[in-house]
Order: sequence, then structure tokens, then C-alpha cells
Amino acid sequence: MAGERGALGPRKAAVLRAVIEEYVSTGEPVGSETVAERHVPGVSSATIRNEMAALEELGYLSHPHTSAGRTPTHLGYRQYVDSVPQRSALREPQRRAIARFFEQTARDLEEVLVGATRLLSSLTQYAGLAVPPSSAEDHIVRAELIELGSSLLLLVVGHHGRVYKELIERPEGFDAHAADSVNRRLQSLSDTTFVTARERLGAAARAAPPPERTLLETLDGAFLILEQRGASEHVLVEGVGNLAVEVATWRQDTFRRLFEALERESEILRLVLEVAPAQDLAVLIGEEHPATGMWDAAVIAAPYRVGDTPLGTIGVVGPTRMDYLATMSAVRAVARRLSELATALDTPAP
Repeated sequence: MAGERGALGPRKAAVLRAVIEEYVSTGEPVGSETVAERHVPGVSSATIRNEMAALEELGYLSHPHTSAGRTPTHLGYRQYVDSVPQRSALREPQRRAIARFFEQTARDLEEVLVGATRLLSSLTQYAGLAVPPSSAEDHIVRAELIELGSSLLLLVVGHHGRVYKELIERPEGFDAHAADSVNRRLQSLSDTTFVTARERLGAAARAAPPPERTLLETLDGAFLILEQRGASEHVLVEGVGNLAVEVATWRQDTFRRLFEALERESEILRLVLEVAPAQDLAVLIGEEHPATGMWDAAVIAAPYRVGDTPLGTIGVVGPTRMDYLATMSAVRAVARRLSELATALDTPAP
């Protein structure tokens, strides 16, 4: 039974941090001699052993029956995460990789988001997750109809830098005059929502002569498809294969459940939306949520935004035996750069 928990003294805190960092690095239970030699010089291994026993009694460490060493519990990880500096510096390789990605990135926010999710997975070696912004509140910057051989492409750019595309069949009787007229109407949709755009297109179709009417009705349907597609929330997942290297630290049943959830998407989406922080960074560890408890996993997520308005969430999922400090720094940095890009895309050019 765990003892009464409160603020840890400096030595217990140092021992807990040493056990966690050694266990994250090696995946093996940590003994008192290792802690005394590498992390707490000048203190005997017997004293360290007593501190580890006290931390076990408090519920921060566990003692596998097959080993003399100890491993962190979910509560121990939480104590560690809450005690580390909230604004830790990025490691230099991470900083360079993030800077290089955003220097070379595209101007389509959804395309950038896919790349940023892949970047986070590469930096942390866990699975990257992201929820794109919804189109529900997005405003149109530009709408254009482009001829592509026997088809037409409706291209819509939103204020948040999101690019919406829908390929449509060329209506019967289509001609260049109708296309020019419709493109002029599309230009007038600037700064409207998708709902307002559809209302205007519908009104224009009722008053327009054929074949322009047919084309406007087709575009009305295409805008509806884009609106519904953009409004339906989904989660991007990248780097699931990275989790395979952690199989040894997971029970096979928990590892299988996480992989199945990542494939289904809906369970991961629900979890990310529940954990999504309003302001800064959220860290969810193991038994703090039924899903992560079942998977023996942890989720670190941060919002990206325009000004004070959150657009979506980006983060990672991995084992509870996670390099929390480096992962928190990477997630926070990528979310900040996404916010800067989204704000720049949302700001009209002078």
C-alpha cells in the first residue's frame, strides 16, 4: 500500500529522476549501485537503497520480482514530468531539424501538418499525431476554377493556409465564356465562409442562363463536398513503425491494442481531442486515462493556433518509458512554429 504522498525532498527527487532517466535509456530495472555511481555521487548505495524503498512505498517505483532493481510507475513518471523545467531547451539536432523543415516547407497548412507530424515522429522515434483545423470557421481567401483536360479543378484557399481541392466533370455545354463568368463570381466569394459561398452560388445559379447555370449548380455541390470533408474531424498518424522498436517494453496485448487503435483512427482521435490543451502542453501518462492505461502508453500534445484561437493539435504517442524532457521540448517547438506559419498565412499581405 502506498504511503502518504507529498513534496519529495531533494535526495528522493534526485533518486527518482536518476531511476527514470536510467530506465528510459536502458529499459532495464535500475539498482542502487548504478544510481550512486552515476547520478548521486557522495551518497552510499545503502542510503540510495533506503530512498528507493521509500519511493516504492510512496508508489513512485515498483520492484520486479525477477530483479533487484526498480522501475518507475505511472505515478513516478507524473512526479518527474511535473518537476522538470517547463521550458527546457531543445537539443541542437532537434533545433536544426525543425528550423530546416520550416524554412523549406510549403504554404499549404494541411500539407505542412502532414510533414510536421512526420518530423515529430522522426525527432522522437514515437508515432506522430495531428488534428487538422476544421473548415467550419474557415474563410475563403481565393476560389478558382481550373481547366484540366476533360475535367475541371475547383481550388479554394482558406485564411488558415488550408488548400481545398475537388475534381469535377466538365458539364455538358461548357465553354470558355461560361468559365470566365463563373470565375468572376468565384472571386466575389473572398472572405466568406463555405456556407455563405454556397448560398451565393445557389442564388446566382437560379438567375443565370444555361450552360452557366449548370456549372454553378455543379460548383455548389463541389463546395458542399469540400465543406463536409473539411468539417469532419480526423487525425493524421505518422511513424507507427517507430513503435515496433519498443515491443520489448510492452506486453504483447497492450502493444496490439495500441496498433489496432492507431489503425481505426476514431479511438485515437477521441483521445487527442480529450487531451488537447487550450493553452500550452498536455502530458497524459498511462493510467491517467482508460485508453493510455490499457496500452501502457503516454501522449504529449500541444495546440497550434492563430493568435489566441486554437486551430488543431499536434503531438506524439509512445510508451510510458518515454524520453519526456526531449519529447515535450520537440512537441512544444513544432507547435510554436506551426502557430507562427498559420498566423502568417492568416494575415493578409499589405
